Amino acid sequence: RLSLKFVTVGQYSTNIGSRVYLTDTSGEKYYMFKLLNKEFTFDVDVSNLPCGLNGALYFVEMPEDGGKGEFPGNEAGAEYGTGYCDAQCPHDIKYISGEVNNLDWEPSPSDSNAGIGHYGSCCQELDIWEANSEATAYTVHPCDVEGSKRCEGTECGDNKSGDRYNGICDKDGCDFHTYRLGNKNFYGKGGNFEVDSSKPMTVVTQFITSDGTDNGDLVEMRRLYVQDGRVIQNSFTNVNGIDSVDSITDDMCVQSKSIFNDIDDFSKKGGMKKMGESMKRGQVLVLSLWDDHESNMLWLDSNFPLDRDPNEPGVARGPCSTDSGKPSDVESNAASSNVVFSKIRIGEIGSTYPN
Repeated sequence: RLSLKFVTVGQYSTNIGSRVYLTDTSGEKYYMFKLLNKEFTFDVDVSNLPCGLNGALYFVEMPEDGGKGEFPGNEAGAEYGTGYCDAQCPHDIKYISGEVNNLDWEPSPSDSNAGIGHYGSCCQELDIWEANSEATAYTVHPCDVEGSKRCEGTECGDNKSGDRYNGICDKDGCDFHTYRLGNKNFYGKGGNFEVDSSKPMTVVTQFITSDGTDNGDLVEMRRLYVQDGRVIQNSFTNVNGIDSVDSITDDMCVQSKSIFNDIDDFSKKGGMKKMGESMKRGQVLVLSLWDDHESNMLWLDSNFPLDRDPNEPGVARGPCSTDSGKPSDVESNAASSNVVFSKIRIGEIGSTYPN
């Protein structure tokens, strides 16, 4: 059982958010998950996560030893949490590829503990669970890279330089977001929702391959829930122009990108097959709780982007106000928020939950 707190006040400092990784039994290497043709399941309680927060469980293609063997300057390794990367190619990582990321460092205007360095840290990212009590999504982010890469310039795909879709990673990803895909009564707080986020739940994710073996190509990412002893099948898409489906596939992604008027960087970066190749190599489990200084988490739980009509397909992503999620607000008014993850397990498809 792991409870991640949002704001932790210590004797000498205050910590906002958290991110942890799973190591193997030695504690010196990350545990490498290989999920193809498998089922990954966990229990989660998001009842204490309001608008603007994100209790996330996901996988990234970090180096197994945290980069300790590859980079002479890295004497810390996985034991100390080095080597982080994801598909956003984050520039706020303070230690990348065995070196301090202080070149051209620009402090964040809204976060005294953060900033932007010259380099970013990129790798494929498989978001199993991004959620608060109001909305949830799971997302596939393929990249044109094997393992992790320290990026600079265009390859980082920075918004600031207008290169979001010129970088090596698909930053948007292809998401199955129940609310965004047309079902506003499936997930939320209260008994009137199919999945009641005011109570703990079991989340099951299945990774279907082209030939039903661990060596096949990833072709589908399926989801179901268990709550109060009842198996709940995932919601189906309910948007004109998108086939009625309840899982992520390449076809679903192409259709949703078109109907939502989004750039299809997902297909350009290799789609499901590319992510499957990363899964074969092995990925590291990450659990985190965070707020969003760039877009106030509106992409998860409100209308986004703000310059588009909320009535356009794909813009409405949750019931939260477009004024919600400001870090200054949630850090003061929701400081006691937390997310609880427990009973993480992996097995053959259909084996990890009572069915």
